[in-house]
Amino acid sequence: MKMTFIGATHEVTGSCTYLEACGKKFLVDFGMEQGEDTLENVKIPTAPANIDYVLLTHAHIDHSGMLPLLYAGGFKGEIHATVATSNLCSVMLRDSAHIQEFEAEWRNRKAKRRGEPDYEPVYTMNDAIGAIELFHAHNYDVPFKLCDGITVSFRDAGHLLGSSSVIITITEDGVTKKIVFSGDIGNAEQPLIRDPQYIDSADYVVMESTYGNRVHDRPHDYITSLAEVLQYTFDRGGSVIIPSFAVGRTQEMLYFLRHIKTGNLVHGHDDFPVYVDSPLANEATDIFISNRESCYDEEALSFVRRGINPISFEGLIRTVTSDDSRAINSDDRNKVIISASGMCEAGRIKHHLKHNLWRPENTILFVGYQAGNTLGRSLIDGAKKVKLFGETVNVAAEIKQLPGISGHADVNGLLDWARAISGVQRFFINHGEASSAESFAQRLREELGADVYAPYSGAEFDLAENVITVDAQPVPIPKKQTENANMNTCYSNLVEASDRLARLIKMSNGRTNADMRKLTDMLNKLCDDWKL
Repeated sequence: MKMTFIGATHEVTGSCTYLEACGKKFLVDFGMEQGEDTLENVKIPTAPANIDYVLLTHAHIDHSGMLPLLYAGGFKGEIHATVATSNLCSVMLRDSAHIQEFEAEWRNRKAKRRGEPDYEPVYTMNDAIGAIELFHAHNYDVPFKLCDGITVSFRDAGHLLGSSSVIITITEDGVTKKIVFSGDIGNAEQPLIRDPQYIDSADYVVMESTYGNRVHDRPHDYITSLAEVLQYTFDRGGSVIIPSFAVGRTQEMLYFLRHIKTGNLVHGHDDFPVYVDSPLANEATDIFISNRESCYDEEALSFVRRGINPISFEGLIRTVTSDDSRAINSDDRNKVIISASGMCEAGRIKHHLKHNLWRPENTILFVGYQAGNTLGRSLIDGAKKVKLFGETVNVAAEIKQLPGISGHADVNGLLDWARAISGVQRFFINHGEASSAESFAQRLREELGADVYAPYSGAEFDLAENVITVDAQPVPIPKKQTENANMNTCYSNLVEASDRLARLIKMSNGRTNADMRKLTDMLNKLCDDWKL
């Protein structure tokens, strides 16, 4: 029984853990790294063709996004997940492949002009379809036999439709161990989906720590807070643009907006339209509706039982085609535009930002986590100008973030989830930035008296003996990071100014001695002021 940590170790994205037991090799998650990536991950210690199974906690791309690459490498085993996760991956992996192919096509047009070699997509649509065909769907809390000696079940993690904690029981050479992978643990009292379901016991727990050092600043009332943003934006003649994750967050926003519409909480603009401009979000919304009985919470189900769709309302416009998307910005009404991606890194939201960021009457409302080195984080951090499609766009719109609407439990929610599990010999903390992972590990030690280990990529653990066999150390990425242009606009402006200064100095030969002394004194004073 061996467990090797691969991804999301002292980092938030790229979740992947490798296990060997009962003569089988399998992964828990195989996600894509997103945003800033500072540490090297070790390679999976076997070829894709040798992997027998993947157990998938949920459909988010940072947990599922590299499954098509695994298939492209020769994996032909089984991918096990909940019914809703399987349904969501059927659209999300195809959407991811489309983005990979589109980006490759765009890069290759530029490369051809420069005489550079072609850029290959990470994977293709055929790879995504091949991976989707390997899915095996399961209901919550119904154990199944993965192979001789290993049984698995999925417990609702309350993070996303279909999200789960994975409970694995392994018996090998007369030794039985129960390992729980938390997946992403949801925030309590989220709209639509159920709260996280607790687990009674385990020998080992591999646990996320996204907000392991933070307490959510929850608004007293999500709906009232959102209505206030709409009211003052519409009153000044603007629109509200919401960069939103297509799966989960978009459906939550529709749930809130339905309450605002039916409760007449925005005055003087009763008929405002709401555009959902994301093909993926629209497909995901249909999947939410089809999985309502197994995943909705009691409040949402109460609407369903009365024949009401809790994520639909009058004035909702779901756009699909590119022509429909472009037409949105010709609609001069006060409106809400919900579009992906949630961190503004790809998709139609970038077009809406290009059309709306420079208008001071508008509000750009962020309702989800913004990873480092993304356009969304740049805007939250106060960027005054950003690059969109090669054009510099002035940021005049109001930038707001609605706190508390998080799909992740905060540190108190994580501690409550951990306390419910008895018999834990060791916690392993992953899926959190370094400060968050280490802080949460210390909280578990102090408040639960737990044995806790926050591994780096490459760490190995003997499950039978409860021994860390390889205590890996952090390996910073040696190559220069590919930096987001929007995170470095100020630096680019500084470099441009330094180039102008260099030209000024070169042109100063021949000026009067007084002018050159004056310039010299100014430069020396500048260096002294900046302690250079």
